[in-house]
Amino acid sequence: MSERSKQAFLDTYDREHATTMRVLRAYPEEKLDLKPTPAMKSAKDLAWVFVLECYLGQKVWRDEFKSGVPSGTPPKTPDSWSEVLQSVEKAYADFRALVAAASVETLEEDVHFMTAPKTLGPITRMNWLWFLLHDQIHHRGQLSIYLRMAGGKLPSIYGPTADEPWI
Repeated sequence: MSERSKQAFLDTYDREHATTMRVLRAYPEEKLDLKPTPAMKSAKDLAWVFVLECYLGQKVWRDEFKSGVPSGTPPKTPDSWSEVLQSVEKAYADFRALVAAASVETLEEDVHFMTAPKTLGPITRMNWLWFLLHDQIHHRGQLSIYLRMAGGKLPSIYGPTADEPWI
């Protein structure tokens, strides 16, 4: 791994976060309770996942899973949409700063996380970061479906949309 690889991750993290924020800001506030099925999260709770992933990311970063599931209580979803959006921005900035300050050697070190049901295993911090980013992209995809169902306009994610054509 190199400093260039670290910067490539940070550039991708920044770009994906900006896209996620466009999707979140496009979500109609009056539809935050939308649940496509009873078993699914509400739109507001799904948006909060971006904060929870940064919370989880810091626990993995500190290798708190090495001896089992770490203790602690995740932050609770705020009442207002503006607080959710502010919290997502802050969680992203704090986590990004942690990664940016890390040495290449630190990023190459193993930490522990779930690798199968009830199984913890080693993963390099860098590979964990990519896993976390891909999971955030996955949740953004879920939220884009909610956005459509709520009657919102879907911004460009990786190309044009019906609501944001490029031509």
